[in-house]
Amino acid sequence: MLIPRHITAHLRELSLYFPILSLTGPRQAGKTTLLKELYPDYRYVSLEDPDQQLRVTEDPRSFLKHYDYNVIFDEAQRVPALFSYLQTVVDEDRQPGRYILSGSQNFLLRQSITQSLAGRVGIARLFPLDLREIAAANVRPKDYETAIYRGFYPAQFDTGVPPRLFYPSYVSSYIERDVSGLISAANLNTFRRFLQLCAAYAGQLLNYSAIARAVGVSVPTIQSWFSVLEQSYLVFRLPPYYKNFGKRITKSPKLYFYDTGLLCYLLSMQSEKDVINYYQLGALFENLIIAERMKRAQHDGKEARLYFYRDSNQLETDLLEETASGLILTEIKANRTYRDNLLANLHKVGKIAGQPIYKQLVFGGDEGFTVRNVQVFPWHTPVERQV
Repeated sequence: MLIPRHITAHLRELSLYFPILSLTGPRQAGKTTLLKELYPDYRYVSLEDPDQQLRVTEDPRSFLKHYDYNVIFDEAQRVPALFSYLQTVVDEDRQPGRYILSGSQNFLLRQSITQSLAGRVGIARLFPLDLREIAAANVRPKDYETAIYRGFYPAQFDTGVPPRLFYPSYVSSYIERDVSGLISAANLNTFRRFLQLCAAYAGQLLNYSAIARAVGVSVPTIQSWFSVLEQSYLVFRLPPYYKNFGKRITKSPKLYFYDTGLLCYLLSMQSEKDVINYYQLGALFENLIIAERMKRAQHDGKEARLYFYRDSNQLETDLLEETASGLILTEIKANRTYRDNLLANLHKVGKIAGQPIYKQLVFGGDEGFTVRNVQVFPWHTPVERQV
């Protein structure tokens, strides 16, 4: 089944104001399927097709004269020369929604847009499904360990392909088609080891020197490889919050994966039982909830200023969101049973925040409620802004 995507409203709004739309996101997030469904009257051109690439290269002006309005260019980054000619064409007629660009090699696509089309493009990012979309389609997993293990790529819900078949193919395709164009062929196997090591750091503070030693490359190389993963929308680094608290705080970011199914595959997990028995189950659950918040913000077309807080005394809040009205502090616990001690850090950090705050807990249970001025959310309910 095709699950409706929440980003639809954001795309439609962008198409009212920009002559070009760009939809980026990780490979197999459903970009092409969504665009064809949302814009059925647009002509679709895949620039992975060698014949189309040749047409653009040999005569880009004639190509754009033929494809002049209401066109989707998929894998547009394959033909960088197209972008400067698109600039000329849309400057002559800035009709909103004239072209749509999509692609999986997000570094190359963003680079081409920045160089030639700045100010002319409305940018949206599509990630794997969020919990809200799954709930609306009535396909929510029965428990959080199933959600974590299965992951959220649309193909798993559309076709039922099991994780043990989907993710090996996904990683191979990603490295062979996306990464191979960004790093040397001699380093591809080392990069694969690096990717697996990143999984062990999910939900943890990053130590670039330790990772470099383990992989056998330099720290600058590790930092550049993290940029590759981020630009591919596989991982993100959550920065520490450092404003106004008057405390010595941690300066290292924490690492998270956008998709927990990919994370489980890289950790060599074979079933939901492996999730429950994992020695850092709390980190997996934390990854699930924080990735959900990141995905949902992007699908809504909103900027989310997300951080974590940890000071030199190891006092920590898993997720901190900065808003114009104050801070939202979120504690994330895999416990299925609520206990008052789950709120301890929230109240401690709240006392030193020095500004208006809203406190919430996301836990592994199935029911939400309010206790001691804290809103408690079950794992499957998207956490809404409350400040």
